[in-house]
Amino acid sequence: MTFFFRRHLKRSLIVALGATLLVGGLSACGHRGHDHGANMSAEQYAQKRDKMVDKAASKLDLNADQKARLTKLGDKLFEQRTALIGQTKDPRAEMKALVAGEKFDAARAQTLVNDKTAALQAKSPEVIAALADFYNSLNPAQQQKVRDFMDGRGHWFNRG
Repeated sequence: MTFFFRRHLKRSLIVALGATLLVGGLSACGHRGHDHGANMSAEQYAQKRDKMVDKAASKLDLNADQKARLTKLGDKLFEQRTALIGQTKDPRAEMKALVAGEKFDAARAQTLVNDKTAALQAKSPEVIAALADFYNSLNPAQQQKVRDFMDGRGHWFNRG
């Protein structure tokens, strides 16, 4: 092979490798991944809630009454989440509308914040009461397991 051919072949391979890495990296990082329930229906949420309750029940050795209280807590959290989202079908579009014009729509942004704050304030007492009811139903050993998990010493919901 001539020097000219080897040099251009080497450059071409480096460019092709770089382009492949760039496209691969962008496609790997650019996908939305898991939606984490952004548009989850009540039925889908119930399935996910039941799975989480079963997993927590196995880790904490919950009895039927405690599982029912944890399920009630999950339902209250879903109600609060639904109230927080509000009537909009696409919260992202609502945020995009704030910057769609030439100037930021500060009045609409403040209204949005006020609506979300009111929703949180309205539903929070129910969520707090359900959480207190569940936590207070746990025995001391179960409460310690919860505290250990919150301290980062437990990884209940990781994959593996």
